[in-house]
Amino acid sequence: MAKHNIILTKQGNTAKGTIQLTGSKSECNRALILEALSDGEVKVENISDAADAVTLKSILDTTKMEPPQLFVQTRKIDEHGKVTTSGPVLTTGVESGRQVDVGPAGTAMRFLTAYLPLLNKNVTLTGSARMQQRPIGILVDAMRKLGATIDYVNNEGYPPIHIHSGFEQQTNAITIKGDISSQYITALLLIAPKLSQGLELHIEGELTSKPYVEMTLAMLNQTGIRHSWADNVITIQPQDFTPTTLYVEPDWSAASYWYAIAALSDEAELFLPGLTPYSLQGDSVITEIMANFGITSVFKGGGVYLTKEAKPIARKIFDMKECPDLAQTVIVVCAALGHEATFTGLETLKIKETDRVLALQTELAKMGVKLIEKGQVYKLDCSERNLPQHMFISTYDDHRMAMAFAPLAILIPELEVEDAEVVNKSYPAFWTDLEKVGFKSEPLS
Repeated sequence: MAKHNIILTKQGNTAKGTIQLTGSKSECNRALILEALSDGEVKVENISDAADAVTLKSILDTTKMEPPQLFVQTRKIDEHGKVTTSGPVLTTGVESGRQVDVGPAGTAMRFLTAYLPLLNKNVTLTGSARMQQRPIGILVDAMRKLGATIDYVNNEGYPPIHIHSGFEQQTNAITIKGDISSQYITALLLIAPKLSQGLELHIEGELTSKPYVEMTLAMLNQTGIRHSWADNVITIQPQDFTPTTLYVEPDWSAASYWYAIAALSDEAELFLPGLTPYSLQGDSVITEIMANFGITSVFKGGGVYLTKEAKPIARKIFDMKECPDLAQTVIVVCAALGHEATFTGLETLKIKETDRVLALQTELAKMGVKLIEKGQVYKLDCSERNLPQHMFISTYDDHRMAMAFAPLAILIPELEVEDAEVVNKSYPAFWTDLEKVGFKSEPLS
């Protein structure tokens, strides 16, 4: 598919308006898996129109878990000894031998790696070229220990993977490192109630992105699934889901770009309907982070109002360990304002849609800013910061690179953004919504 660049401009440096955000991709993907696992007991409302969620829903709609059924077939033997049968044949969800392609949807890849073995079918799970470079070995090892038979098609530890029929649980005790993607942990927790022996998940070391694990457990709780969490062990017994409707809250990750726009504007009055201060989403911490940049969040009228006041930025260290999807947004805001902050908790950024650390370093250099890596600490050096009249932003097939850098159009007269459609992964209406507050996006032929 051809990539289409845009020129993004902004008249004036104020931002005022109401923006209705799409449903949370993180919540939605979890809810869709729970719906598929629940034999019809769980329903999902306000499904996200993010491409990742659309992809996962489409796959799950054709791979539904179905309850066991007994069919009676009639066997006949003709005069030549040929056996024929008549009557229905049992088929359940996905056909054996089918290839399931998630494209660039990383969450779908992780969740389906745990979900598909339960279907008792032979399935090949694959994705885009970049997806085939993103590790899946830790989760595959865990599923193999549980009883799944999974082979790598090409490279050990990476998709595509071939999932064989015949899953039979061998153990309920799994140990997994806490400093890897929380999606591995979530994938295992989501299927736990359907495992015949349940799951006893031991988390080794410090847990990265803890709010995402807490979101998963909270959504399981909403569907009637109980758990215990003692020290570093999460236990879920085999259980049935209760009839539940899960409402997907608007996306706090998407909201973060509006906080960035407010932070880079001289004046901002924005209303984001549907967001609450009691969100399951860890990225709601953006309210606290952006308070350092003079952004006040007031929850009323069924949403959150953002306003901007001039204030010096005092905070120098930002730990992104529990909210890594906010890292690009906050780093770009600091760089644009010349705020030489230090960042920690960026380890998982290197295995996302792209190596986000390297991508940030490359793009920030275009405005004279360095992101210096020393071990697990990253420091912005803005001593040679220079905002150009025109700046080209490479997006690396990463939706968050496009959206994190887009607010720079407030300060840079002409911002060229590569592959504008990349935002469809999580926020398809992003460019249209920007136009509501004075941005203008012109496609390049």
